[in-house]
Amino acid sequence: MPAAPSLTEVEAHGVERIPDADRTASPLDLFRLAFGGANTFSTCVLGAFPILFGLSFWQGLAATLLGVVAGALILCPMAVFGPVNGTNNAVSSSAHLGVHGRVVGSFLSLLTAIAFFSISVWSSGDALVGGAHRLFGLERSTLSYVVAYTLFAVLVLAVCVYGFRFMLFVNKVAVASASVLFVLGAIAFAGDFDPSYAGVFTDAADAATKASQPAFWPSFIGAALIVLSNPVSFGAFLGDWSRYIPADAPRRRVVGAALLSQIATLLPFVFGLATASIIATKAPKYVDPAAPDFVGGLLAISPGWFFLPVCLLALIGGMSTGTTSLYGTGLDFSSVFPRLSRVQATVLVGVLSIAFIFIGRFGLDLVQSISTFATMIITCTTPWMVVMMLDFWTRRGWYDPDALQVFNRRQRGGRYWFSHGWNWRGMTAWWVSAVVGVLFTNIPGQFVGPLGDLAGGVDISLPLSLAVAAVLFLTLLRLFPEPRAAYGPQGPRLVPTVEVPVPPITGPGSEPDVTRPTATAAS
Repeated sequence: MPAAPSLTEVEAHGVERIPDADRTASPLDLFRLAFGGANTFSTCVLGAFPILFGLSFWQGLAATLLGVVAGALILCPMAVFGPVNGTNNAVSSSAHLGVHGRVVGSFLSLLTAIAFFSISVWSSGDALVGGAHRLFGLERSTLSYVVAYTLFAVLVLAVCVYGFRFMLFVNKVAVASASVLFVLGAIAFAGDFDPSYAGVFTDAADAATKASQPAFWPSFIGAALIVLSNPVSFGAFLGDWSRYIPADAPRRRVVGAALLSQIATLLPFVFGLATASIIATKAPKYVDPAAPDFVGGLLAISPGWFFLPVCLLALIGGMSTGTTSLYGTGLDFSSVFPRLSRVQATVLVGVLSIAFIFIGRFGLDLVQSISTFATMIITCTTPWMVVMMLDFWTRRGWYDPDALQVFNRRQRGGRYWFSHGWNWRGMTAWWVSAVVGVLFTNIPGQFVGPLGDLAGGVDISLPLSLAVAAVLFLTLLRLFPEPRAAYGPQGPRLVPTVEVPVPPITGPGSEPDVTRPTATAAS
């Protein structure tokens, strides 16, 4: 195994195929990055949503388990693209959506990065200001929040600029330290925790309380979808980290690392759920649906000795979430706009995200913005993941790494050119299922699509969009076969093909590429 670069060496690689000699990561590193990016304070905030939606602790736990397990199962196959192709998942999607269609993955990763980078900065900044207020009497003014958000965002941005190795180091520290802090939190709140917290869906609730909440099942499904958005949000990012894993690494270990990294997030999710139930009992004003404030409520019920651990948890965890969200988008943005280097693209996306943070924090309803944005992300991202995974299976995991880079080199042609750079089969399956998902979305009290009430107020957008994407994509592949050249030497699974000539790769640097091997088979 070659020696890894130093932490302070700015990463030079963009989205081009990582050379075999530089692939020094392991499935364990993938686990650390994916778990470290979610073992954070911002995940606790998402874990509080079942209580904010009126569920009891046990109902909220069931919704959390459903969301985490379902999300982990949807996510984990997306880890294989990085080792196979040595590049990120957006570039790998060129094989499925076309040379130009790969911008869909870039767009989805940008939205996801902005959302979860914002959540990490908001939650961590609020915790730091609130902790400083309790410990040192710092005034909770707009200025103090602006300073906290800015300093924290700049710190995260600096780690992303250094790149993969520095980010991996931060997450190694975050996995261990945040887990210890969550255990301390369990000790701090053990005396106040009551698993019998009943929520509002009980006969004992008064009429006004019941009237202020949607029905049980819409609230339960909505809470599960909020939780599920966390693992699904990694779908566009897994390739950013797994591309450093050698191509011959066993796929079951890579997929297993991605799966276990999300199952392990039950630690912060359940911490958020449990503490939110305590807040609802001891300081109910902080879980008022009209103006919920989980961070403020947590500080209000915390014993004095736990203020400093809360601040450390906010700092360490927020660094982990922020870096894993922002790094990959800066990486991919540099390929969409080739005049920008990875560092320049990272800075640009970071500045845009910081602007969004201030708009969302001071100009919008924060909790409503988070829950609506998170649901929209999974509604649009999961069909894209379905197309990717189904086509990976039909192609037996075979790709032409040179043809995947056509867009990044500003070239034309190759195996994945399809129709003028677009594979309309994959694109159609993606956008139709995403639109269907949006139409059937039903987020209690926040966003209801035009068809959102057809299922009695229950949000069926996710299972419906998953089913539509799978059925429609396979149907299109059978009715309108793809070129035989898009598949490997063994041919496709299940679907037919058609013999058509492969357009030659033309454009900048295309002449030297003639001597390169045209295809590699995944091990």
